[in-house]
Amino acid sequence: MTTGPVVMVDARLQERLDALAAEMTTGIVAIDGPSGAGKSTLADALMATLAANGTGAVLVRTDDFATWDNPVAWWPELESDVLQAFIRRHDYQYRPRVWRDGVPVRGARVWRRWEPLLVIEGVSSARRRIADRLSHALWLDGAPAAERLERAVARDGEASRPYLQRWQRFERGWFAVDRTRDRCLVLD
Repeated sequence: MTTGPVVMVDARLQERLDALAAEMTTGIVAIDGPSGAGKSTLADALMATLAANGTGAVLVRTDDFATWDNPVAWWPELESDVLQAFIRRHDYQYRPRVWRDGVPVRGARVWRRWEPLLVIEGVSSARRRIADRLSHALWLDGAPAAERLERAVARDGEASRPYLQRWQRFERGWFAVDRTRDRCLVLD
């Protein structure tokens, strides 16, 4: 048996994840929040906790679908390629974007075996359109916008800064209109 990498979150957050993971056996979990908030790290920690509990889960990231020019309108692709199959308890496939030097390009098709829990991580994952189908909607604020921007630039490279700045402006408007945070359990 192999195990994934050890993912570290602070002790308080890990305690919350442990309690939440004990409730997560089936359904759809969304981890949402602004860019650079730490959603990917949180999702990795949750997946490790679920695996330790013996819970079958699949993680799909919105970064597999989004592009700089299409931050949220890609949703129908996730709906048709992932969600519809998951709801019918079928295995599914999709073509994630691979981010090379800050540019998203279509990657090879990936197959996912159906598991009873689907975790969707990323900006707009808990959007109003899916809210009634979520078993858990989690939100991570992370830090102030300037700090989140620097974190994202450190992750994605300096060339991504203007794109990330535009993205942050867009997501502020998106979240204000969608009121996503209001429907989520805020973890920080």
